[in-house]
Amino acid sequence: MKRFIPGLLILTTAQALQAAPDPARGRQLHDAHCMQCHDTSVYTRENRRIHDMQGLQKQVRRCELSLGLRWFDEDVNSVVRYLDDNFYHFGK
Repeated sequence: MKRFIPGLLILTTAQALQAAPDPARGRQLHDAHCMQCHDTSVYTRENRRIHDMQGLQKQVRRCELSLGLRWFDEDVNSVVRYLDDNFYHFGK
């Protein structure tokens, strides 16, 4: 029990310190990398392929991997937040 409580505190603190998605950083990454392959019309077209937040997360990860970018999870989450805030609006 004595070891459990400090371990729990460390785990809780580590989770609290994880960076929240930063849409401004997401826009920087998006504009620098995603726009090499497509423009923003793919997000707003009538027959778009992304229909929920999980699909958006998976698609950003696929694009990141196909471009060999090796982003941190925080970077992927920031791009997802930027795209959702500006184009998809799933989180609202």
